[in-house]
Amino acid sequence: MKASDTRKLGRTGLDVTVASYGGGSLGNFFRVLSNADANAILHAAWEGGLRYFDTAPYYGRGKSERRTGAFLSEKPRDQFVLSTKVGRLLDPAGDALEEDGIFLDPSPFNARWDYSYDAVMRSHEASLQRLGLDRVDILYVHDIGARLHGDAAGAQLRTLQNGGLKALEELRASGAIRGYGLGVTEVSVCLDCLDYGDPDAFLLAGRYSLLDRDEAKPLLDACLDRQVALVIGGVFASGILATGAVPDARYDYAPAPPEVLDRVRAMEAVCQRHGISLAAAALQFPLAHPAVASVLIGAGTLRSLEAGIAGIETEIPPAFWDELENAGG
Repeated sequence: MKASDTRKLGRTGLDVTVASYGGGSLGNFFRVLSNADANAILHAAWEGGLRYFDTAPYYGRGKSERRTGAFLSEKPRDQFVLSTKVGRLLDPAGDALEEDGIFLDPSPFNARWDYSYDAVMRSHEASLQRLGLDRVDILYVHDIGARLHGDAAGAQLRTLQNGGLKALEELRASGAIRGYGLGVTEVSVCLDCLDYGDPDAFLLAGRYSLLDRDEAKPLLDACLDRQVALVIGGVFASGILATGAVPDARYDYAPAPPEVLDRVRAMEAVCQRHGISLAAAALQFPLAHPAVASVLIGAGTLRSLEAGIAGIETEIPPAFWDELENAGG
């Protein structure tokens, strides 16, 4: 396949490229980028055929949105699809800038959770201002669920159900956005959303990969039945499916346990026999499911972006997937 191949994004009427760019790195995700470096990466993504771009206010406290918008503002608006997120508001930090150790050298704003009606409307408007664009296509509700909210998850969900969800539906009905959904790392909250909402797409990170298949299966089946699209991020399972089973390999944001290392070594053996890189297999695996519209490449360097595009475009024969399945991959 080509990175520029397109698929339908659920019922939105939008077509997205099977390879998309995830803008976390543009917010200095564990690595500081200059504006010139960020622009060069976006330029390479565009030249590589990517026409779907995702960002969020939280990424660098607005830095990713500003960089993404500055680049895309020079492109014809009907030639790309853009998503951003709601659920956090950015407040001027003054002398009390909060460092999270994740997004380095952030803009001088602090983020706070707010899934209310007014906050979603404000977040949407503020994103347009930072992007310098007159519309975004998709709004994802960012990080709703117990993984980040813990004991407060129930209260946060009620705020969304009683407020933010109405805002999203109004924005879609008015044509301000083409669709909405969740941008999360939890399968269960997506399944719940299919009951209380009418989402168009989910951005699911780190929960559907060569190493993580079973948990997401009910969601994949439900989305296919409901014509809800899935955009898959985190296909390298926090790193190990890109690096292989090397010392200090990371899985799910922690050192990979022995059983995961063993599984990856078995996959690497199959890859070696077929002359296929493990990273290419990881990138292409989610796209085999018809509910998946796109896979995010969250590259923070030109080299990793080019490798990601090459991985998507690597020809992988059916015999490889059969052997990988039999090997427990």
